[in-house]
Formats: sequence, C-alpha cells, structure tokens
Amino acid sequence: MADQVDVSPALAGYVREMSLREDAILRELREETAELPGGRSLQVMPEEGQFLGLLVSLLGARSVLELGTYTGYSTLCMARALPSDGRLVTCDITRRWADIGVPYWERAGVDARIELRVGPAESTMDEMLDGGGADGFDLVFVDADKAGYPAYYERAVRLVRPGGLVVLDNTLFFGRVVDPSAADPDTEGVRKVNALIRDDHSVDIVLLTVADGLTLVRRKTA
Repeated sequence: MADQVDVSPALAGYVREMSLREDAILRELREETAELPGGRSLQVMPEEGQFLGLLVSLLGARSVLELGTYTGYSTLCMARALPSDGRLVTCDITRRWADIGVPYWERAGVDARIELRVGPAESTMDEMLDGGGADGFDLVFVDADKAGYPAYYERAVRLVRPGGLVVLDNTLFFGRVVDPSAADPDTEGVRKVNALIRDDHSVDIVLLTVADGLTLVRRKTA
C-alpha cells in the first residue's frame, strides 16, 4: 500500500495546472483577498473551493449553510453550483470582509442566491433550530473560529438533512493537533471536534489530508 505523497511546490503546481478551473472572477477575488492581512492563510485554496462546488453538485443540493464567510470565495464556488432557485446562507461575525466579495457575487450572477447573516454563528444556528430549521440544509460548510467547532458541529448535524453533508475545514490545523505543546483554544477546539466526529456513529466520516485537513461527515439516513 502506497503512503501519502509529500506535496512539493512543484507537485502542487502540477495538480493546479491539471485540474483547477478558476475563472477570472474567482481569480480576481482570490488575488484581492491575498493582499489583506492574513489573507493567504484565511481563504480556502482554489482547489478546495472547486471541490466544495463539486460536492454541492454531486449532492444535488438546493440549500447550503456556510459558517465563516471571510471574503466569500468559497461562498461563490458553492453558490455557482446551486440551481437558480437554490439558497446559500453564509454567516460571519462582521460584514467587513464579506462586503469585499459582494461585487464578485454580483458579477457572477449568483448574489440573489446568497443571504449573509451577521452575528455569532452559534446564535444564528440556534435561531434556525428554534425556528424549525432542523434537517433544512443539504450541506453545511464549517470554516469559522476553531474554538467554536465542537458547538458548531453539534448543531450542524441537526441542521443538515439525513443523507446530507457537513464539511469541516482546517481539521489538521497546521499539524498542531499532534503537537503536545499546542494547548491554545483553537487547537483544542479542533482536537475536540475530531474526537466528537470519530465517536459519532450516527454519521459516516472521512478526514482528508487536503490543504489543512478537510473532514466530510455524512448524516446517516437510518
């Protein structure tokens, strides 16, 4: 059995050349985001955005919930994969960065599918659940503050329909999850959610060593 390939810059460049289909709108948004403080580390890789769009298409999703908008690159990738009457609710603690993405959503013609909700994600999810929103989404993408991941996961598996997907980004968290000296709230939050998912037998799971770790969680239908 072959081991995991070490992805050198040359190999990563080859993968991008062979598979990435990033058009001008996405590329310009990514480049503008990269100029922001911490922009390169906070936005998803373009390959990951393309993968998220593929997941939306494969699911035949009509409703998506995103936690952590940032400048809306992943938002755009997923919204484009929805049907014209689909909806994507994206949540962030502030409009400051999300407003950067709005003109790009408009240029792509998907702004009508996107609803931005501003406020703590946990409170927004509780409002959805209290309002009868359980089982209401086909896919939930979690890419917000890592300390909050355990709380977000517990709510996400209630908000996603049976057979739907919860996708969590950064579940290897720069490799810090295996560093015994890393005890900050974000690292601990990722470790805790990884253990929660491992022990949750109501779902099917896979943790992919893509980018900074990407976990796919399928809520079982029975």
